[in-house]
Amino acid sequence: MGNVDQAGSKTASVPAHEIAYRTLRHKILFGELAPGQPVTILGLTEQLGAGMTPVREAIRRLIAEGALDFQGNRRVCVPRLTRQSVEELVFARLALEPRLAELACARADQSARDELMGIDQQLDKAMQGGDISGYLMGNYKFHHRLYDLANAPILASMADSMWLRFGPSLRVVCGRYGTVNLPDNHKILLAAMQEGDASATAQAMRADIEQGMNQLADSLGSPDSI
Repeated sequence: MGNVDQAGSKTASVPAHEIAYRTLRHKILFGELAPGQPVTILGLTEQLGAGMTPVREAIRRLIAEGALDFQGNRRVCVPRLTRQSVEELVFARLALEPRLAELACARADQSARDELMGIDQQLDKAMQGGDISGYLMGNYKFHHRLYDLANAPILASMADSMWLRFGPSLRVVCGRYGTVNLPDNHKILLAAMQEGDASATAQAMRADIEQGMNQLADSLGSPDSI
């Protein structure tokens, strides 16, 4: 999976529709499009600097992934989370990510553990400095790297796809409450990995998911939607 999802450079080897998809996915993943915010297809072509056909293809793919809703009249929006959808996401994440963390613990060498520590240190700086974009990208990058280390592509793909559903709402949480008091169980997880304790690594991942998703559910909007 590699690094944090980026649009990528515009080279001849990357089709226009793929560039449009990556760019739009990045905007959704890190909350540049807010939940419930309607956007016209024409507006997206201007934002992405792409033609209508590549943007339509990108939108089609992201609708299929549950990251966008089609509203008619050539408008799309990022779906709002409901309490039920948050509960489903928590259930799914707890079913997948602790196992990925276990596998990552078993397969990571010291170089990989050091890389994760470096990502976490950058995440700390973003949190302390109130850098919302830095926090969101660092948090995703940390989890994404664990997925890579697990070497379980089916589980990793399923886990990664869920970030498109809750990522935009994380930005709303950060915007309302800042980054200083956001949960951070990464250091417990890293310590467990350093000891080679796969069970403790999985437990730290469970705690990270539960704390973060509970804060998301408790901090946003009404009981009906997020």
